[in-house]
Amino acid sequence: MNKVKASLLAGSILAGLASVARADDDVVRIGLIYTLSGPAAVLGEQARDGFQLALDDLGGQIGGRQVELIIVDDEQKPEVAVSRARELVEGNKVDFVVGPIFSNILNAIMPPVTEGGAFLISTNAGTSTLAGKECNANLFVTSYQNDQIHEVSGKVAQDRGYQNVYLLAPNYQAGKDAMEGFKHSYKGGIADEMLVPLGQLDFSAELAQIAATGPDAIYAFMPGGMGVNLVKQFNQAGMSGIPFLSAFTVDESTLPAQQDAALEMFAGSNWAPDLDTPQSLAFTDAFIAKYDKVPATFAMQAYDAALLIDSAVKAVDGKMSDRDGLRTAMQKAEFTSLRGDFSFGKNHFPIQDFYLTKVVKREDGRYATSVVEKIFDDYQDTYVNDCGL
Repeated sequence: MNKVKASLLAGSILAGLASVARADDDVVRIGLIYTLSGPAAVLGEQARDGFQLALDDLGGQIGGRQVELIIVDDEQKPEVAVSRARELVEGNKVDFVVGPIFSNILNAIMPPVTEGGAFLISTNAGTSTLAGKECNANLFVTSYQNDQIHEVSGKVAQDRGYQNVYLLAPNYQAGKDAMEGFKHSYKGGIADEMLVPLGQLDFSAELAQIAATGPDAIYAFMPGGMGVNLVKQFNQAGMSGIPFLSAFTVDESTLPAQQDAALEMFAGSNWAPDLDTPQSLAFTDAFIAKYDKVPATFAMQAYDAALLIDSAVKAVDGKMSDRDGLRTAMQKAEFTSLRGDFSFGKNHFPIQDFYLTKVVKREDGRYATSVVEKIFDDYQDTYVNDCGL
């Protein structure tokens, strides 16, 4: 019976794996590279678990072939990610590298993965440059272009007539994309905008400054532990009367720690656990049953990545040496996404719907995001025309 071979390599790649060479088309080799340690580990764990649930649902196979799955921790360090991505491609001879969470990691691993002959499937990071002039034939993104998630809150702020919004994000590429994305849809006034160090956990100074400016609303992109602390400190500072819009600040990766402090806060997303499609609802139930937690978008997008790879391997009858055929098949995206409507633009970034969500407490006592309304329909990123593919 074919089995999924999985290894969590928190340190260096095991010596025995480094000697694996590609001998035939019978095995699909996949490397997962996610942040699995430190404050942001919960994000990588969601993605890893989503991908593994998809493998379960596919009977432990991809395209009818045995799977060798190798899981590595990028430690949220670009230099570590480059080393481990190179080992996956050159040492383990993987066909696909799936991940990462953070955009600075994606930018770092692009050259060693794509130039090394593997396909890179980004299940979260979606930097603007890679959607435009630096698009790559061997990169596919199952999440979004970073700006798009933030454009949701910008559109909501614009529609609600806010005129003085305070913007807060981490100081790295995705944080900068967040602010630009928000301002793409929002044309009102900006009270101020602040980029803080990635990984910052104390926001007392920033919250004091926000309170002093008296904004109409706050927009925050603070993933993982950053979001947990910001939301708690926001409430402790007595600022809950200020409308709070966000992305990745209140989601299923942060809500177990935020709980009531996050109730009724809004976010932009391409999915929520209660999205009303049969596949999505079944996925949410199965994820909770297996992992005892509510899935976040990180899990959904990784699940879809497995379905994408499965569809491509089926299309080439398992001939992993047919790289052109695999690429063409992935471009077609002939699988049923958990989010419903899904296709790729010529830059290999998704065309999909986007929603405003809010935090609710489910009947089972767990906290989750819930769809409020659709904001964008079949929305393609604004960088696609700069892509030469």
